[in-house]
Amino acid sequence: FDHCRETVDWLLGHTKQRPRIAIVCGSGLGLLADSLKNQESFQYTDIPNFPHSTVPGHEGRLVFGELQGKPCVCMKGRFHLYEGYPLWKVTFPIRVFKLLGVEILLVTNAAGALADLYHVGDLMVIRDHINFPGLVGQNPLLGPNEERFGPRFLALSDAYDGKIRTLAMEIARQFGYDSFVKEGVYCMVSGPTFESIAEARLLHLLGADAVGMSTAAEVVVARHCGLRVFGLSLITNKVIKEYDSQESIDHLKVLEVSQSRASLLQTFLTELVGRLE
Repeated sequence: FDHCRETVDWLLGHTKQRPRIAIVCGSGLGLLADSLKNQESFQYTDIPNFPHSTVPGHEGRLVFGELQGKPCVCMKGRFHLYEGYPLWKVTFPIRVFKLLGVEILLVTNAAGALADLYHVGDLMVIRDHINFPGLVGQNPLLGPNEERFGPRFLALSDAYDGKIRTLAMEIARQFGYDSFVKEGVYCMVSGPTFESIAEARLLHLLGADAVGMSTAAEVVVARHCGLRVFGLSLITNKVIKEYDSQESIDHLKVLEVSQSRASLLQTFLTELVGRLE
């Protein structure tokens, strides 16, 4: 708590912005942060106690500004378990946002499609998640509970805000995005390897529609802090589930799809932010 407070005090002393909405931009999805009005930005390396981004496609900058007249803060790049950070450090910015006065967290990510009817370029509104690291002992709430943030035992049956999800699907219909905006279950794995075929089949069998290496831990901490959460995945690849497939996936291909759909995702989220209460 004291480290979070130290970071918040530094930020409040360096910007007059007072955000109410925080947005985490996934791999290659930082375009939204660039569209903020009255911007003030800080490199992660300059912010006390902040981790540093080490992954291509994650610029490593915290951007304050206004989107549709709403005070926002955007993370241009996030942190991952596979970078070697413990999950309390991966999710450190979420608690900072809470102390800054943020009330709503929007999380985006690049994900691979497990569902057969999903296609590259689709957007998936996250209805629920499977937090694989959390199920096997890598939960960001491990250790002594900080009551000033939230309760010891946290219910996650309402992790993703139903009203915001409904609003997002309404926007999709109004914009004519029905054909490529889905609603589904996201699965977080630790990475950095992409899934083996047997692993992909298992995740699909368990009910996951898309898989990635982030997001769920951030959502857990956000809900622990009492934030409302909306999650959105950009489907950047089809996860390989057949042994005779000649397809392959790498991070550069993920970034290419992210960049090609970044403008559309920006339009969608900008409209959503404008309609948030």
